[in-house]
Amino acid sequence: MASFFRDARLPQQRVVEGVAFPAVVVPSAPASAVATGAGVDEFLAAVRSERATRLEPLVRDAGALLLRGFPARTAADFDRAVDAFGYEELPYVGGAAPRTNVVGRVFTANESPPDQKIPFHHEMAQVPTFPSKLFFFCEVEPKSGGETPIVLSHYVYKRMKEKFPEFVEKLENDGLIYTRVLGEGDDPSSPIGRGWQSTFLTKDKDVAEERAAKLGMKLEWTDDGVKTIMGPIPAVKWDESRGRKIWFNSMVAAYTGWKDARNDPVKAVTFGDGSPLPGEVIHECGKILEEECVAVPWQHGDILLIDNWAVLHSRRSFEPPRRILASLCK
Repeated sequence: MASFFRDARLPQQRVVEGVAFPAVVVPSAPASAVATGAGVDEFLAAVRSERATRLEPLVRDAGALLLRGFPARTAADFDRAVDAFGYEELPYVGGAAPRTNVVGRVFTANESPPDQKIPFHHEMAQVPTFPSKLFFFCEVEPKSGGETPIVLSHYVYKRMKEKFPEFVEKLENDGLIYTRVLGEGDDPSSPIGRGWQSTFLTKDKDVAEERAAKLGMKLEWTDDGVKTIMGPIPAVKWDESRGRKIWFNSMVAAYTGWKDARNDPVKAVTFGDGSPLPGEVIHECGKILEEECVAVPWQHGDILLIDNWAVLHSRRSFEPPRRILASLCK
């Protein structure tokens, strides 16, 4: 039987170690045939039937898959599409970004202001329970900018190891400690502005303590909020399924971006022994991430599936409107 999906090429794609990154699929049938209302059901049925044979191998090989030109146009369509892939939902406990639940298992992506860039990170790398897959969906395409650049983690590790072998060795031995000060409520003006009540999904400090302890996180309460201390946790992980080391951390994001009225980014992340990170190495790592990344401009209806074990992502600043939705999976 012919596949519902056809491989496509985009000018922004890169070939990394012989594989196109990200993988891109478009409808096999002409666009007009897919754009009808009935097309959504047909698309979802195709995802279910070809997930294991066609789509997941692309995610495994490339680390990320962009589905473009399909009839998912709304948040509800996206919710159904995520469901069709069959991954279990991961509750957003312990993450830093302010988000709003839209429908079902769909949330807004980080709601920080449009003029702010969000640096490269693995989703929730600063807590032990993180998603293995994440979906992004373009509900409203940006007027300009606003791409979600992606970069292959094992390749970043390789480049950092070549350039800064001693730093990487210390990182592998000691891990990282992440420290963040949270207010009670959310601060939408900050990229890490999630308050403790929505971080731990409770208004009860005892329940927050319990949930933090499950994450291995220490809490120090202050008059108007709480200091969270996470770690030491590994900054380099082993990707079992692909047999390679990955740059699994939020080091650059924390050191350059965890900045608001409560937080000083330089203190937000340290080596696992508490010693400060060398600023010049962090900035060089930021450059490597930018050099190796791919940024595909969003189009309405795009669904981007990222393997969080393989790929770091970020967000460029943009001119509104822009509405990107997200869903996290175990």
